[in-house]
Amino acid sequence: MKIWKMRRNCALTPGQLLKFYIALVCLSLTVATGFLLAGVKIILIFTAIELTAVTVGFLIYCRHALDFESIEISGTRLLVRKFIAYKETVTEFNTHWAKLSHPEEHAKVFFIEQTGQRVELGQFLRREQLKSLIAELRPYLS
Repeated sequence: MKIWKMRRNCALTPGQLLKFYIALVCLSLTVATGFLLAGVKIILIFTAIELTAVTVGFLIYCRHALDFESIEISGTRLLVRKFIAYKETVTEFNTHWAKLSHPEEHAKVFFIEQTGQRVELGQFLRREQLKSLIAELRPYLS
């Protein structure tokens, strides 16, 4: 069995991001409390806006932090898994009938296709990695 796994390049895992978010919220609320004690009541509005914007941004980041694509080849079975935004799709191909499409000159993806099925892959790879992956896959497909 041969497996290729391609992941999104994220600096923080969701767990690390949660710890950072908690620290950021505590810091923001501490500063807001200081200004509130000094008599500046409008700070509550700005703190609420800031924390809402940061929360939305972090939720969007977390939604895609675990995205990946994988290709598994076992005998004549080729299995493509895509996990994008907490939605997993699995497509199965036969290695004798599946074909790789050549990416166009400036394309960032390639396709694996077989009678009526077509899967886009390679969105997490750089151009040179994409070429290398296609070269590795080609011998396994007829």
